[in-house]
Amino acid sequence: MKDEDLRVVSWRKSSYSGASNGDCLEVGTGVPNAVPVRDSKDPHGPALAFEPAAWDAFVAGVKAGDFGA
Repeated sequence: MKDEDLRVVSWRKSSYSGASNGDCLEVGTGVPNAVPVRDSKDPHGPALAFEPAAWDAFVAGVKAGDFGA
């Protein structure tokens, strides 16, 4: 993903991010064919980009408890 792609991203913090321990994940929208993800503690740092199908599979696995606590 190019830096210019990130300028159009609307970021939202995960509802599962812990407010007290700082483990915060933000997921972006606005980039065609990609789901950008970043650490909210480092908003100007790197972002990962996932194919939508891969991101959907990951979210489904989290909801199903596939990754433990």
